[in-house]
Amino acid sequence: MLPGAQQAEAFVRAFLKRSLPHMSQQAREDHLQRKAVVLEYSARRKRKEKKKKSKGLSARQRRELRLFDIKPEQQSYNLFLPLHELWKQYIRDLCGGLKPDTQPQMIQAKLLKADLHGALVSVTKSKCPSYVGVTGILLQETKHVFKIITKEDRLKVIPKLNCVFTVEIDGFISYIYGSKFQLRSSERSAKKFKAKGTFDL
Repeated sequence: MLPGAQQAEAFVRAFLKRSLPHMSQQAREDHLQRKAVVLEYSARRKRKEKKKKSKGLSARQRRELRLFDIKPEQQSYNLFLPLHELWKQYIRDLCGGLKPDTQPQMIQAKLLKADLHGALVSVTKSKCPSYVGVTGILLQETKHVFKIITKEDRLKVIPKLNCVFTVEIDGFISYIYGSKFQLRSSERSAKKFKAKGTFDL
């Protein structure tokens, strides 16, 4: 018998003697002859725990907490003029600079997918005559409405449905057909708008 095999046999016998002290040497020998002893460590598989995603507030909870309400003391046109200046610079950068020879169609396409918070928006057509002529800085946009602060420091909530809006920047005027614009601002970047739209009042 090879030295390595002898060492292995001696190790097994010593291990069994320690593990089975109640059995006699002869009984252990008989046991080994009759049955194979399998020395194996079975590792338990760890269950993969699914990481719980932290859920934010629902739209209903946000409404109840009035998180996006603009307080009366904040409803000032002059307060949001810096936001309008930032928006103009954002659009200029987005369009690669607004020059007299810039194609209006390109600006229109960019604006339809751009973030409009801070834009100067006017209502040019509406089924509700009282909305026509309302002009101000866009403060909030939801799927169905624009919230605009006017120069008279009045917060106006204008529905997109059945309204046509204009957005002006550096002499360029773009039209927004509200009925076809009922998307959240975050959803518009993936939306394909037709070059020409129709609108019925």
